[in-house]
Amino acid sequence: MSKTALTIDDSKTMRDMVAFTLKNAGFDVTEADNGQAGLDRINGSSFDIIITDVNMPVMDGITFTREARKRAEARTTPILILTTESGASLKNDGRSAGATGWIVKPFNPEKLLQVVEKVCGR
Repeated sequence: MSKTALTIDDSKTMRDMVAFTLKNAGFDVTEADNGQAGLDRINGSSFDIIITDVNMPVMDGITFTREARKRAEARTTPILILTTESGASLKNDGRSAGATGWIVKPFNPEKLLQVVEKVCGR
C-alpha cells in the first residue's frame, strides 16, 4: 500500500514540484492551495505526511499546523514546513504549533525525500 501525502502551498509551481518528487517516491499526493483548504482535505482522511508552506492567503501554515494538531486525523501525522522563511522566531512558532520539521526553499528533492522518509519511517 502506498504512502499518502498532503501538500499545501499557494504556488501551483511549488505544489507541482513537491508532488512530482513525492509521486516518484511512490506517494499518492493530495494538494491544497491554502491552510483552510488543507484542513478541509484532512476531514475524514489520514495522511502519512503533510508538507505546508508558511505564507499563504486565507490561512498561513503556522495556523494550519496548530489547527491540524487539534484534529484526531492529524494529531500524530508528521508536518513539515517548506518555506522561504528561515528566521529563528518563525521556526520556534512552527515548532510550538506542532511542526515536525522545517525545510527552506528552494529545496533539494533528494534532501526532501530523505527528511520525508526519516519522519515517515520508510
